Amino acid sequence: MGIQTALDSIRDSERLIDALRLSDDLAFEASRNGGVRTLRVLAQTLNGDDQLAAIASVHALGQIFDDEAVNLLGSLLSSERAFIREHAAWVIGFRLPKFDAVGRLIAMVIDGGFSGMLAQRTLEQWSATASNLIGVGLEGALLGVHEPEPRARLIETISLVRRGLARRVLLRTALDRGEHEIVRVAAISALGQRPGHAGVSDALAVLAKGDDHLAHVAQLALLDISSTWNPSTDRAGLTVAQLFLNADIDAGLDQAGKGDNGGIATLLVRLGDALLAGPGSIDRVVTLSRGSVDEALQSAAALPSLTHGHGFGRIPLFSEPVSAAAAWPLRVTARRGIRRMLKAAGSVDVIHLRMADVGSLAAVDVARELGIPVVFTVAPDPHAVINSLGVAGRLTRENFGDVDEHEHFWFRSRLVQRLAANASQTVLFPRPELQRDMLELVGIDITQHPERHSIVAEGIDLGVVDAAVEEASTAASGRATTAPLQALAELLDGLPAERRDLPLIVSVGRLHRVKGMATIVESWKASGLAERANLLIVGGDLVAPSPDEQEQLDLIDAIVPRDERATHGLLLPGHQPNDTVARWVAAARFGLPGYAAPRGIYVCGSLKEEFGIALLEAMATGLLVVAPDGGGPATYVERDVTGILTQTWDAEQLGAAMVTALDLAAAEQTSDRAERSRAVVEESFTIQAMARELSNVYDHVAAAERDHRRESEGFEVTVR
Repeated sequence: MGIQTALDSIRDSERLIDALRLSDDLAFEASRNGGVRTLRVLAQTLNGDDQLAAIASVHALGQIFDDEAVNLLGSLLSSERAFIREHAAWVIGFRLPKFDAVGRLIAMVIDGGFSGMLAQRTLEQWSATASNLIGVGLEGALLGVHEPEPRARLIETISLVRRGLARRVLLRTALDRGEHEIVRVAAISALGQRPGHAGVSDALAVLAKGDDHLAHVAQLALLDISSTWNPSTDRAGLTVAQLFLNADIDAGLDQAGKGDNGGIATLLVRLGDALLAGPGSIDRVVTLSRGSVDEALQSAAALPSLTHGHGFGRIPLFSEPVSAAAAWPLRVTARRGIRRMLKAAGSVDVIHLRMADVGSLAAVDVARELGIPVVFTVAPDPHAVINSLGVAGRLTRENFGDVDEHEHFWFRSRLVQRLAANASQTVLFPRPELQRDMLELVGIDITQHPERHSIVAEGIDLGVVDAAVEEASTAASGRATTAPLQALAELLDGLPAERRDLPLIVSVGRLHRVKGMATIVESWKASGLAERANLLIVGGDLVAPSPDEQEQLDLIDAIVPRDERATHGLLLPGHQPNDTVARWVAAARFGLPGYAAPRGIYVCGSLKEEFGIALLEAMATGLLVVAPDGGGPATYVERDVTGILTQTWDAEQLGAAMVTALDLAAAEQTSDRAERSRAVVEESFTIQAMARELSNVYDHVAAAERDHRRESEGFEVTVR
């Protein structure tokens, strides 16, 4: 093909997602045809207006194995373009250590953020063969850095250098009362990864005395240093671990809708219980999510005695909760916490990963270290978002690099490919054009080795939905109401009297740009629906909103000022317990006498929805829904019958779909359509059906792993 032709293909591609995929061809051509001309062509692209092509050129440089290419990559660490520096820090890690690049990488670690994580990752890779070089550079940098957070990052990076001076620096820092607490936490946590090193256990034992935060961190480190891993087990049943790091997952689902505690948090709790209740061989499920140090200590104490049931393992991140996009710098802390909980659980047979996030990035390293097979749910994320934003004109070649600094599209898309390629089994969501979408969006041909791919639909707990429908229908008949419905009545009571005979338009989910909550408000207001229906958006932490939540709240306030929400009929109560949300959604169908008219609708405004737990719950409730025209919803929403499918990224199209849906709901005279919606869910999308399918996947993967181990144990190598 040639380097210029490959580059032209990227520039000429109609879709951004195609250009992203074609960058692999560019990298291949660069590896095949290095030399002065190739370097010149790529270098000229680095400063061009096409930021996507510029990033592709950085990655192509990483495939040219000569000194000039390495020198150019090193110089890019000082580029004026932040996204170029970021990708150079990532790519250069796959080359041999470069002396004059170490200082610039350390400077990036000091600055922190996603770029700092990539630089730290490269330094960790290089330390395998150049530990003294990396260690000396980091210790020297530590002498000139006095702010606590940068110092903590340097200490954490020093801890990744397995040989040389690291132990001495970590011990000194951990015991130094003059150091800031977060710096000492980084050092103490790192000591837990150094069993057998002189003085480490004694120092941790001293630090662990007491009841303050540092003592608890030292207690965790002592657990780490003494823990062992034994994959053999006498148990007949399987242990399955499942992970979602960016949530506080609790068995009661009281945190649902807060921060990143979206549908995945609800799913994992319900699924874990259903796996245990099903006919398969699973007797333990361990759900891992973030938590406090105290919760981690409690989990580490409880999990070893879990012989049957659903256990929860907490992973302390030593930071305030942050969004998934901002959590990447927590990679090392997450890795330690995941390793700790898996060792505490003991004999984990399979770990199921679902997201291209820092949790999966950390967990796949631990799984490889402990020899635990991975099942990975592959979805075109962020690929579908890139495509939607590109079609909408909000993501272009000219701003791709700038947006990528915040959204990390390139890294996440590559992580999806890496996780899928190395997983023992991949799980796919049903989609109307699954084979085509996986090939065109993600670059995975599922027709090759089809035995490695399983199609499994997500599901919901119909018992919760049916109970909510029963309560809401009873309340609509004027009989006694329940506490959740009384809370809704009190919320609606804050509306002007003339608005209390209007139906409800409901949307449930995180306050995040991908979920499109601000777009729903915009569409509702601009389409004139505000005169016909009240809008209830359930989700988000309104007391201490995350940056993503605040962004959506600011956009909503610009559409409907905060002090005018009630006047216009906009209700934002924040996140609510899952069972409460189910009652409120049901009330949108049946109405609440004196507060809301019946025959409301449900709206999902997501830019992409891989499947849509909240949508399924709304359909099972009997509501007519508005949903994205693509992904999972298009497989179960019957167009213009059980719902309206639309381009949710377009506020005008979304508004028109909402108007159509409300008209259809208002015209209904029977419950036929509502029963049809529920029947679709009952037939194919229950949590029990999902658990049965996944149990088969886990059984297959665990059996294959046992066979592999037996073969390995029986294999002898004779050295002559």
